[in-house]
Order: sequence, then structure tokens, then C-alpha cells
Amino acid sequence: MKRIQQSTFHPAWWLKSPHLQTLWPVFFRSRPHLDLQYERLELADGDFIDLAFHPRPDSPLVLVIHGLEGSLESHYAQTLMQALHKAGFASVFMHLRGCSGTPNRLASSYHSGRTADVAEVLAHLRNTGRMPEAAVGFSLGGNLILKYAGETEAESGLKAVVAVSIPFQLEECARKLEKGFSVIYGRYLTGKLKAAYRNKFSQMPSPLPLNINTVGTIFDFDDQITATLNGFDGAHDYYTRSSSRQFLKNIQTPTLIIHAQDDPFMYPSTAPTEAMLSDDVTLELTTHGGHVGFVSGRVPWRAEYWLETRITEWLQMQLH
Repeated sequence: MKRIQQSTFHPAWWLKSPHLQTLWPVFFRSRPHLDLQYERLELADGDFIDLAFHPRPDSPLVLVIHGLEGSLESHYAQTLMQALHKAGFASVFMHLRGCSGTPNRLASSYHSGRTADVAEVLAHLRNTGRMPEAAVGFSLGGNLILKYAGETEAESGLKAVVAVSIPFQLEECARKLEKGFSVIYGRYLTGKLKAAYRNKFSQMPSPLPLNINTVGTIFDFDDQITATLNGFDGAHDYYTRSSSRQFLKNIQTPTLIIHAQDDPFMYPSTAPTEAMLSDDVTLELTTHGGHVGFVSGRVPWRAEYWLETRITEWLQMQLH
């Protein structure tokens, strides 16, 4: 099988632009409100991670991880969990540190390379008899799960991995969000990061002597805050060590990466080449789709969401 394949996805003709693909589900997709079971995992370092389960008895469990400043309220979160349930899977949603509505306890934060948190969540689930058979990660969460699978190789414990709209090269993506129309996304995400920082450090003293109001871009935030709080020597060191692209060749778990070549968060060249992929990784490229968009449909205002169908069908092939 080819490690890079062209997708059969066709965008809605009335939402062909990458920006419309990206923004439509954010603003117009209705979110289900599932009957979830919540659990707080106390971490070894004294912090915590909040989990949300959508159970389905005697069904394979799928771990779902959100993107930058995402949560259960993200447009892809409960919609995917609902689709997984209908397709015969249980699911558990992993909130990264501080993203469940309550600031995390430590000065350090979640970030694109913090795979130790994924490992600790999986160890907890394994030890309590609920080991997921698969994981699905979106954007930053996808970068995390790919890095984790590449670091652990055959020992990941997962039987399948899906990653969607991945910032394979973090520094390149951060810089892309400073250019053209993509500046809009960059400003929005930087605003959310700064708001989370202010909220967290209104409840405890910040170890950083900086004026958060002077932070203007994601690169600035990562250089002055993310890197410093998490033991990196600036943004370049953080991005270099945390980018998932360098780990893809080591993955020994069947893995599907879904990626749009018009993703406004990055360049077409950001995606890996076939030589960078292991034999267990398939990169499915779409010409259109934006960032975690992939909206299809023939009739205006009757959007169809191809992504959930593709993910659930692929997981059924791998796990059933």
C-alpha cells in the first residue's frame, strides 16, 4: 500500500475555500450534549487531567485528544464521540492540562510535546482495565499522539492511531500564522492562550517577570512562556524537540494521518514526504478541507461532515 494516498474527499462546492472549510463547523455546526461520565486523574507530579467517558458496553475504547486551547466544546469533540458510539466504539476524551475549565495546579502547562501526559493517562486506563485500543488526535493533540507512537514504537499499547490536521513542523506553522489571512487564526489562538495565562496566574503567582500584554504572536507566547515554563531553551528548542515529523519513521502502530493541502495553519510543504513515513503510516492527503474542516455536501446549508465517517470506517477496519 502506498504510504501517501490521495483522498476521495470532495468539499461542498459552496464551502471550497480553506477558510470557509475551517470556520464553518466552528460557527455553524451544532454540538450534541452527550451523557458523559467524568473522572479526574491525579498525576504523579501533583497536577491533574480531566477525562470524559462516553461508554458503550463490551466495545473497543478510543482515546480522543483535542487541539490547542480545545475542549469538549470544540466542534469535533462530542460530534466524533457520538459518531464513534454509533459505529460501535466507546470513547474517552482527554482534556490536556488546564483545558477542562479549571486551571491546572502547576506553573508548567500542556504543550505540543508533552507525551508523558499521554503515557500516564494510558497507564492509568490500562491499570484500571480500560486500555484504549485506538487514539484519535486533532491538530496539537494529533502531534502529541504521533510523537508518542514514534517514541514508544511497538510498545505504545495502541492498535490504531488517527491524526488530523497536524502541525508536523511547529516553528514553520507558528510563523505561517503571522502571514496573510492566517494572521486572523494566529491572533485568535494567541488571545485564547493569553486569557488562559491570565486566568491561571490570577490564582497563583507567575514565575515569569513579563507583561503578558506585550506578547503578540504564538511564537512570542511559546518563546517567552511555553518554553520557559516547561524547561525548553526558547521557542526554537521547544519546536525542534516537540515536532512530530521526526518521529513518524519510528511508528509501528497502524496509523492514518488525514491532512488537507490547503490547511491555512501551514504550508503544503509542511506535510512529510513518503521517505519520512514508516511502513505502518498512511498519509491521506486532500486537496481541500482547511484545518479540521473537511465539510462536504451538495446542498447549501446542509453540510455533511466527512471526517467522522472516514475516521470511524477506518477504525472499524482496524479493530473489528
